[in-house]
Amino acid sequence: MPTYDVKAALEELKEDAVLPHPVRLRDMLLRTKLDPDAATELNREFQNYLTHFGESQKIAGNILEKLAHAAPKTS
Repeated sequence: MPTYDVKAALEELKEDAVLPHPVRLRDMLLRTKLDPDAATELNREFQNYLTHFGESQKIAGNILEKLAHAAPKTS
């Protein structure tokens, strides 16, 4: 299993506006030593991220589905 670098993921997010897949983000959380309060707070934030990530995928899927069936423009 590859190791995911938190700093690299943050840099990608800032440069490319690419969100890390929830599985990768979860793996990053699991590989980090956190005190119980910080772990609880990050888990809450992760659950929120997971919800919004899924919603965004549905929206993007609907948009792409419509675009796939649309006729391309002609110049």
